[in-house]
Amino acid sequence: MREGSLEAPTRHVIDWRNPDFIDADKLDVEMRRQFDVCHGCRRCFNLCDSFPRLFDLIDAAGDEELHGVKSADLKKVVDACTLCDMCFLTKCPYVPPHTFNIDFPHLMLRYRAAERAKNGTPFFDRQLTETDRNGEVARRAPGFANWGSQRGNSLSRPLLEKIAAVDRNVELPKYHGKTFMMRAREAPPAVNRLAPAFGRKAVIFATCFANYNNPNIGEAALKVLAMNGVEAEVVYPGCCGMPQLEQGDLARVAEKARNTAAALRPHIDAGKDVIALMPSCALMMKFEWPLIEPDDDNVKTLAQSTYDIAEYVVEIADTVGISPGLSAVPGGIAMHIACHARAQNMGNRGADMLRLIPETDVAVIERCSGHGGSWGIKKGNFAVATKFAQQTVRRATDAKKSYLASECPLAGKHLAQGIADAGGPPPEGRRAFHPIEILAKAYGLT
Repeated sequence: MREGSLEAPTRHVIDWRNPDFIDADKLDVEMRRQFDVCHGCRRCFNLCDSFPRLFDLIDAAGDEELHGVKSADLKKVVDACTLCDMCFLTKCPYVPPHTFNIDFPHLMLRYRAAERAKNGTPFFDRQLTETDRNGEVARRAPGFANWGSQRGNSLSRPLLEKIAAVDRNVELPKYHGKTFMMRAREAPPAVNRLAPAFGRKAVIFATCFANYNNPNIGEAALKVLAMNGVEAEVVYPGCCGMPQLEQGDLARVAEKARNTAAALRPHIDAGKDVIALMPSCALMMKFEWPLIEPDDDNVKTLAQSTYDIAEYVVEIADTVGISPGLSAVPGGIAMHIACHARAQNMGNRGADMLRLIPETDVAVIERCSGHGGSWGIKKGNFAVATKFAQQTVRRATDAKKSYLASECPLAGKHLAQGIADAGGPPPEGRRAFHPIEILAKAYGLT
């Protein structure tokens, strides 16, 4: 590879079963090798807090070189990484196939895997990421669960902060008594037989968030697909494992990959496309799972058959055309492009999908929300996430649009909270919408 080449970045298989992967000495050598390249470049200084922490450590060393930094202090760098992948995909000129072979996010993942193998995962950190278990419990008493998690609850939130380190100031997702899976079975929408795409079949991977926290996203997707002639079935074998990936629990992620891919394989063999409703889940299924389980044929097949929901709708529009009937969205839309949507390397499909709506201004905001999934709700991290969201919040406010949208519901929620806390004009509904929800509104389906 030539310096400054425009070759597409590639990623290596994650060799997590190899004992060397979690060997402390070998890991330290590799961290210092990659960090030394980062030190000499520093293009990534403004992406997240990991890089300022690294550069501050080096600058404070006796001779301002990496060898003066203690290995124990490098944990501060790892703890600030949200695994957003933006350094790998948008900033670093030294990613594979460059000979420097820099993959900062997967290096952070390796550190967390080694740390977990040595010390385990703290109990409450582990419980927070059990999204399916938590969802099943909360949906049985959603009123109580939502009361307890409500921001400003002076009884429960300080307690939650003390025992689980969940910052008392963060807006937490709500729960619903009736999951998306339940709703999909009760009232499946009729398929439009006159649509240009009639005859397509798909299976929607519900995702834990749409299933338990916002079924409206799933219902909107089903209605839009049916309007466009797509016969869609909803399945949910379980969470994609992104929360466990953040903690370095690669064995758990691998198990989820194998089980989900095996459950979806019959649908793929029957000619159905697989659609993921959340960008993090699509990213896992398309890119991360094949690197973690490279020899599993089901995982490979699933990766090749999976679409992000916005990607799928835009593909229909580009190939056969979408169904007519879209009406303008008054006031326009500020569309935040989430990091895990960008990391799929498919373009700004969320914005492209909203641009299908006639006479509707779509302002694109292509900056990180800073939230980082379960990372951003933790005490200490939330303040950092808020700091890095300031520019994004300002751009969303300055856009002066009626609607705020983001494919990542956690990013959208974080930005909506930031707008409210900054005293800006609240978006329609005082929340962020998934773009598929707005498309369904434009069709008059919701």
